[in-house]
Amino acid sequence: MGLQQSDALDVARIREDFPILQREFDGEQLVYLDNGATSQTPNRVIDAIADYYRHYNANVHRGIHQLSQEASEAYEEAHDTVAEFVGADGREEMIFTKNTTEAENLVAYAWGLNELGPGDEIVLTEMEHHASLVTWQQIGKRTGADVKYIPVTDEGYLDMDAAADLITDDTEMVSVVHVSNTLGTVNPVAELADLAHDHDSYIFVDGAQAVPNRPVDVKDIDADFYAFSAHKMAGPTGIGGLYGKQEILDEMEPFQYGGGMIRKVEFEDSTWHDLPWKFEPGTPLIAQGVGFAEAVEYLDDIGMTAIQRHEESLAEYALDRMAEFDDIELYGPTNPTDRGGLVSFNLDSVHAHDLASIMNDHAVAIRAGDHCTQPLHDKLGVAASARASFYLYNTTDEIDALIDALDSARELFA
Repeated sequence: MGLQQSDALDVARIREDFPILQREFDGEQLVYLDNGATSQTPNRVIDAIADYYRHYNANVHRGIHQLSQEASEAYEEAHDTVAEFVGADGREEMIFTKNTTEAENLVAYAWGLNELGPGDEIVLTEMEHHASLVTWQQIGKRTGADVKYIPVTDEGYLDMDAAADLITDDTEMVSVVHVSNTLGTVNPVAELADLAHDHDSYIFVDGAQAVPNRPVDVKDIDADFYAFSAHKMAGPTGIGGLYGKQEILDEMEPFQYGGGMIRKVEFEDSTWHDLPWKFEPGTPLIAQGVGFAEAVEYLDDIGMTAIQRHEESLAEYALDRMAEFDDIELYGPTNPTDRGGLVSFNLDSVHAHDLASIMNDHAVAIRAGDHCTQPLHDKLGVAASARASFYLYNTTDEIDALIDALDSARELFA
């Protein structure tokens, strides 16, 4: 298939940075459309991780020797790089976690268990990922706090009138996904932050599907917490970022205990290290942190606004192509500027898992299932959906390959 260059991105050139995109299966070139689950990794990120292991692999903050000093410097500077990328004030406001899920749990346990109780309220949305929904649901059970949900309209948007009614003076935490991993909806998180703060509530924003593909400034949003994952933004697996306002993080108790997060230990008690190390016990994610920073610099060099425009154009093209067929059910907003670069859908009479298997036969990689949004799928009235999710290296030709593979599914199930 031919490669295309968008108005903003030289996609053909970008694809050369990703060696896995050259793979073929039974003579067909890989079409990778599962970026909402995990994006692919460019050579310079792979090289940065390999360089760490080849040249300065050592534990951080524990050694006077040269390797430890170099590793410590790289790991600390990685926090600065990632913090700057999302508009945080500095490394004190950027905690490295395993992923967005651990970031949710960190805040839920370190803040929620200590601050919530009967009569308090947690407000979520009906489109939340299980990382948010299950975490706060269970914290509510343990603390006695009530959990409420902002409804999703038939068009795939949050009902903001209902949000204004649900967020009250009893609300202590609002947790909302920035971009839905199922519907693709881009939520008005700054408006929700204003609502939360009007009632002296905190807001936690799940940015796993937003930070990879659009400019994000946590200060402009006025988020109290904002979480995202490196593996969805051209970085390594096993690491994510949690932004938190420094004054809030200072007051929170640690989520986990051990070496590296303490200042002084006595038999009777201990005191904690400065931010962000207070929340990073044990040997941290050093190689992953190096790779995370390199991925951020790679995306920054390309330009997040250009990446956003490219993904919106791909989403618009995919929606237009799928709208040509009466047997495809689409989910989420129809306006591509109101959604991220993903499309969830079902093909009549074909289960999403069967559809993904047929796609695989044509070397087209998509996701199928409930996408960790079971309650949302229940509301949609379907057990599962197929999802094609795009990134900076995808092309309209690859969407055409997806459409062609759908024709094969129709023939097989006719």
